[in-house]
Amino acid sequence: MILINFAHPLTAEDLDDIEKMTKVQLEKTIEIPVQFDPDQTFIKQVKSLIVQVGLTSREWQAGQILVNPPSLNYIAAVVLAEIHGRAGYFPPIVRFKPVSDSLPLVFRVAEIINLQTIRDGARRSR
Repeated sequence: MILINFAHPLTAEDLDDIEKMTKVQLEKTIEIPVQFDPDQTFIKQVKSLIVQVGLTSREWQAGQILVNPPSLNYIAAVVLAEIHGRAGYFPPIVRFKPVSDSLPLVFRVAEIINLQTIRDGARRSR
């Protein structure tokens, strides 16, 4: 599985938790730092981010892809729309949560959210 990380750097413990939750070995992790200019269009900036991922059309469509989306909701929404267009489906995403009473604040993998399953279920509710 290919993990594309658009958020804070992941620890070895995070990667181990992801493999345990997905029951799939990570073959590679692609780190894409996200720093946007709020005065420029987010669509162009997201397209630039996705090009930096460096996957081929075949890899987008046939690879097992997991995404740790950017923290800012607007950017995350556009990233997921762009990935859906390239892959043909919504990728699963990683959700983190803070560890209670941790000092300094520590975030851990909380769950893997299967967006395509949510989308498919919602279609049946139309």
